[in-house]
Amino acid sequence: MKASRLAAAGTLAGTAVLALSAPAFAHVSVQPEGEAAKGGYAVVDFKVPNERDNASTTKLEVTFPTDHPLASVMPQPVPGWKAEVTKSTLKKPLELHGRKITEAVSKVTWTADGKGVEPGFFQKFPLSVGTLPEDTDQLVFKAVQTYSNKEVVRWIEVPQEGQEEPENPAPVLQLSAAEEGGHHGSASADKGSGDAEAASVKTSAAEPADSSDTTARVLGVVGIVVGALGVAYGVLAGRRRTTA
Repeated sequence: MKASRLAAAGTLAGTAVLALSAPAFAHVSVQPEGEAAKGGYAVVDFKVPNERDNASTTKLEVTFPTDHPLASVMPQPVPGWKAEVTKSTLKKPLELHGRKITEAVSKVTWTADGKGVEPGFFQKFPLSVGTLPEDTDQLVFKAVQTYSNKEVVRWIEVPQEGQEEPENPAPVLQLSAAEEGGHHGSASADKGSGDAEAASVKTSAAEPADSSDTTARVLGVVGIVVGALGVAYGVLAGRRRTTA
């Protein structure tokens, strides 16, 4: 009977950990390939996991910040997807490489030509962006994810420092300090820098889920469950000594 109580306590602890950790990995996020240095160019990846088991992700819309506009945004082709870049007129022109820029990218939309991101998979959507602003530490992008069953999830809530992560957080790109000797950003981004052209680009259907992320989560859950079993065993052992 004591063994069954111990097993039940361990199972409950493991279930609670999985329930609490799952939402943190399900939202649309953005990360640079290398660094995203202020004043430079960078290649950034929008990572889109499919959090449904009965529908595929077929469309992603990413809105760009208007307070720190980006004049150059170029999508990398991803097979199975079409990318469209939308520009808007700036209220205040920008200076870029000695030229006056009157337009900036306001939105990039990816639409699946085929099955899209199927259940159990995620997809990365790379962009070359620049020049990155020098007067902020981060850029907030708002994303809208559409599924094949017409469900729409809006990742638009801005995370606030010192507060819990919102239910539908917007992707946030953290910027690093400007590089010494000039604003160059990553080497891969420099090759792809330039003004973005409104274009349709084909892109990849889903990739398998990130094995390293999965392994780390599994090991973390196992560690917590083992700890919970140890605590439960100690409690039962203490009671046994007391009754003896």
